[in-house]
Amino acid sequence: MGHTATEQAGSGGLTATEHRLANGLRVVLSEDHLTPVAAVCLWYDVGSRHEVKGRTGLAHLFEHLMFQGSAQVKGNGHFELVQGAGGSLNGTTSFERTNYFETMPAHELELALWLEADRMGSLLTALDEESLENQRDVVKNERRQRYDNVPYGTAFEKLTAMAYPEGHPYHHTPIGSMADLDAASLEDARAFFRTYYAPNNAVLSVVGDIDPARTLAWIEKYFGSIPSHDGKQPPRDGTLPDVVGTELREVVEEEVPSRALMAAYRLPHDGTREADAADLALTVLGGGESSRLYNRLVRRDRSAVAAGFGLLRLAGAPSLGWLDVKTSAGVEVPAIERAVDDELARFAAEGPTPEEMERAQAQLEREWLDRLATVSGRADELCRFAVLFGDPQLALTAVQRVLDITPEEVQAVAKARLRPDNRAVLVYEPTEPAGNAAEEGETEQ
Repeated sequence: MGHTATEQAGSGGLTATEHRLANGLRVVLSEDHLTPVAAVCLWYDVGSRHEVKGRTGLAHLFEHLMFQGSAQVKGNGHFELVQGAGGSLNGTTSFERTNYFETMPAHELELALWLEADRMGSLLTALDEESLENQRDVVKNERRQRYDNVPYGTAFEKLTAMAYPEGHPYHHTPIGSMADLDAASLEDARAFFRTYYAPNNAVLSVVGDIDPARTLAWIEKYFGSIPSHDGKQPPRDGTLPDVVGTELREVVEEEVPSRALMAAYRLPHDGTREADAADLALTVLGGGESSRLYNRLVRRDRSAVAAGFGLLRLAGAPSLGWLDVKTSAGVEVPAIERAVDDELARFAAEGPTPEEMERAQAQLEREWLDRLATVSGRADELCRFAVLFGDPQLALTAVQRVLDITPEEVQAVAKARLRPDNRAVLVYEPTEPAGNAAEEGETEQ
């Protein structure tokens, strides 16, 4: 096996052990015999931040290609085999990673490991022009359905492009552009796979009703012969100043249900105490119906129908504080913006009350414990902390780190970062539906 197991560390009785294969694959195991299921999670250290201009969207395209067949699993066979065994599966792509995961009945764990190893080791034998064109069309259709043809669908893309300047590795979102998707060649796809889909660029976690020795034997059997690859370049530096220095603003006139104010604030990198403090600040301000912004805008002023403020945690670049307010009928965005800035300034000056602090910490604690309580959630978090921070054990102590944050730290990050000169702002103004405009024009004629 050629592995080394680190000492166990836990929170609430949870434990994990670490191992490494000779080809560099990192393995994290966590036993949980509460229910007869097992989760397999595989994180590859590749996301949209690894892409270059003109070739955006390759990481996400490859997430789809990984379900198109490999040497011994043809076509849609991966889905068919897992679902036929009573399991569930999927994959996702972000700025910082691509992950694949299955939750299986415990006695079908070996099948999931074999499937993941087969496509890691042999996808290139099945990758051809037909499968590339098929999944290119799927991804382009996904872009139409989730971004281009839904209300406010391009907000995330627009705000990230504003928050991260041109040339920054996070300037573009994982979905990529239509033009770049069209330009991707079969050789581009093959080179991408060879570079990033190697065992030494991945972390495999298995959580649930498992026998660790047997699980490690299966992993060695199926993954051990896959060769490593040393051609990967590190992602470009995502460092930026703590504060933007000026407010960036764009007005979008589209056919949307109501006016909207959205903003992205530059916040501390994930994995720091400051990021946990920012998470608590945003929870007090906009984390649900007990938050300050919801109480002010929706309940008291009735100027908005929805108001939320949440943290997009990022490790390789500043995180983003994401503000989203949908206005009530007839309310102008400037009135909403004045109220938001008033609440942020008051919070920066006074900090959270003891009751707000207790409620916010309890809310984040519950969210963390809910995630760690499921085998799939724990498997994903073990991979996340291993890939992004080098230590999967940090997943098991994340709850305590949130509870250790002080009100003074929460106030400090709000005062330093939740300022008008540290945000990108997107204002949506509704337009008349195209059909209505045409009908009106016909009536006038």
